[in-house]
Amino acid sequence: MRVFLILLIIATQYSLSYGKATGLKPKQKNHGSGIVEYTKAIELEPDDPMIHFANGLTKFLLGNYRGAIADYNKAIELKPDYAEAYVQRGIAKGRLDEYRGAIADLSKAIGLKPDDADAYYFRGVAKGKSDDYWGAIADLSIAIGLKPDFVDAYASRGIVKGKLDDYRGTIADLSKAIGLQPDFAYAYYNRGVAKGKLDDYRGAIADYNRAIELSHNHADAYFNRGVAKLQLGDMNGGCLDLSKAGELGVPGAYEAIQNFCK
Repeated sequence: MRVFLILLIIATQYSLSYGKATGLKPKQKNHGSGIVEYTKAIELEPDDPMIHFANGLTKFLLGNYRGAIADYNKAIELKPDYAEAYVQRGIAKGRLDEYRGAIADLSKAIGLKPDDADAYYFRGVAKGKSDDYWGAIADLSIAIGLKPDFVDAYASRGIVKGKLDDYRGTIADLSKAIGLQPDFAYAYYNRGVAKGKLDDYRGAIADYNRAIELSHNHADAYFNRGVAKLQLGDMNGGCLDLSKAGELGVPGAYEAIQNFCK
C-alpha cells in the first residue's frame, strides 16, 4: 500500500552533525571567567600561541565562533605549523556553514599531521555538508582506519551512504556505531529510517522504539514510527504516534492525521 508515501518525506532527512571541538576543553567550568583569565594571560604572554588557542576554545564553547576563529588566526600566525589550531578553526568554520574554508583548514591540518583521525572526520563531515558524498565517505573511512572505535565516524558515514541511496550500507555502519555505543539514540533513529526505505517496517519500528526509549521527546521518531505503523495497517497506533509527533512540533503531522486518520 503506497497511499502513505507522502508521509515518508521526512524519512529522507538524514542529517550530519558538525560536532564539537574534539574533546579539547578549557579546565574552567565557567567559560566566561575562563575568557577573562585567558585575556589576562595574553596581556602577560602575548606571543604564546597556546594561550590564544585556549581562548579560542573557550569562545567556541560559548558559541562565539567568529571570536574563536580570530584567536585561532593569532595562534596560527605565531605558530604556522599548529595543526590543532587548524583543526579547531576548521570546526568553527563548519559551525558557521563555511564548508570550503573548513575543508581548507582541515586539509592543512592533515598535511601537518597525517595520522589525525579527527581532522579526517571533520573534513568528511564538511564534504558531506557540501554534497561531496564520495569525498566524505573516503575521509570518514580513513578516520575509521586510524581509529577503529570511532563511533561518530561510523554514524556519519552511514548517514552519507543514505544520501547515496545505499541503505544497506547505512544499516551496516549504524549497526557498528550502535555496537560501540548502545545508547546512541541518533543511530537507532537513522537506522530505522534506512530500514523504512527498504520496506522493513517492523525493523524500522523496533529501531524507533529504541530511539524513543533513549530520547523520550524524539519527535521525528514518533512521526516515522507512525508512518511505519500505518504502512503495516496499524491505523490506531500510527495515528497516536502522529498525534504525539504533532504535540512535539513536527511540521505536517496534523495535516497527515487529517488525511489518513479519519
